[in-house]
Amino acid sequence: MDALANRIDWQDPLTYGAICGAVFLVLLLMMIVLALRAARHAGNATEPLAAQVSMLNQGQQQLVGGLTQVTNAQIEAQAKLLQTMERRLEEVSARMTESLSGSATRTAHSLGELQQRLEAIDKAQSNIVKLSGEVLTLQDILSNKQTRGAFGEIQLQEIVSHALPPDAYTFQATLSTGRRADCLIHLPLPPGPIVIESKFPLEAYEALRAAEGERAKLEAARALRAAVTTHIRHIAERYIVEGETADSALLFLPSEAVYAELHANFANVVRAGFEHRVWIVSPTTAMATLNTMRAVMKDARMRAEAHRIRRELGLLAKNIARLLDRVGNLDRHFEQAHGDLRQIKISAEKAGNRAERLEVFEFGEEPKDLAAPPAPALEAKG
Repeated sequence: MDALANRIDWQDPLTYGAICGAVFLVLLLMMIVLALRAARHAGNATEPLAAQVSMLNQGQQQLVGGLTQVTNAQIEAQAKLLQTMERRLEEVSARMTESLSGSATRTAHSLGELQQRLEAIDKAQSNIVKLSGEVLTLQDILSNKQTRGAFGEIQLQEIVSHALPPDAYTFQATLSTGRRADCLIHLPLPPGPIVIESKFPLEAYEALRAAEGERAKLEAARALRAAVTTHIRHIAERYIVEGETADSALLFLPSEAVYAELHANFANVVRAGFEHRVWIVSPTTAMATLNTMRAVMKDARMRAEAHRIRRELGLLAKNIARLLDRVGNLDRHFEQAHGDLRQIKISAEKAGNRAERLEVFEFGEEPKDLAAPPAPALEAKG
């Protein structure tokens, strides 16, 4: 029973209504019982019947009052329940609104970041597409022998024009043998003008890179070695002219990868270049070599112009001596002006002292030379 009493919620309006209904049923049963008794004893006496009727009326009034209280309590409980539900609904609505607002803000921020990232991806994609097109263009250039030669010449011209002054080189220079050099560097004697050749048998190198299998790689390496050695020998025969050019020439490779491949795996080809005095250079080593040539040209020009330099030094010495004489004259003028300023200062001090004496002069006694002449004596009348 205690557990059942603890389980019943007396504040619940439904529980309160159920109790009131039970009371109402009990009262109704009591009224029916009383009515039956009154009917049974109706013939006994009138006064007891009147008393029973009166009691029945009182019970009915009490029942009506109880029902009214139950109804009022039920209405009040329902009003409180509605207020509580409305308050909770408002709280839930406010929380949902706040949550939705925060979610909307976070979603908008996330969408903004996503838009930025998509724009960055689109930009990167466009750059990749552009780079792919440029790579394909470069492959097209390198696949054609004529365009590959033009590409090497353009790259060589770019490097040479940045490293040397305009009068230090000539592109497509024709030698006395009728051969046309890609670039001729006008070095002074010795060593003399030196030729730079920008053409290279790149087909053999591409075949080596595309070879699959040990045997194919060996054959491609043998072909590359033979092609490069033959090209070096042709450069030595065509562009090293005794009495006209230097006793060496340069083979320019427009690719650092080819240069590294030759020095890493084809040392005999590099030695063949040394034997024929044909120096193999890449864009990086070519820039260093050209800077060295520039220093050599500068030194040679300074030696060639040594007499002019000595003459200019003599004229500079005369100008310095003349400048020293003029500085001495100016110094004497300054000393004379200083003496004149000193004399002017002395005269100004004397004039100032005399002005001060005149300012404090007392007129009590006049100097003799400044006194008025005596008045003439009056004659006496007789």
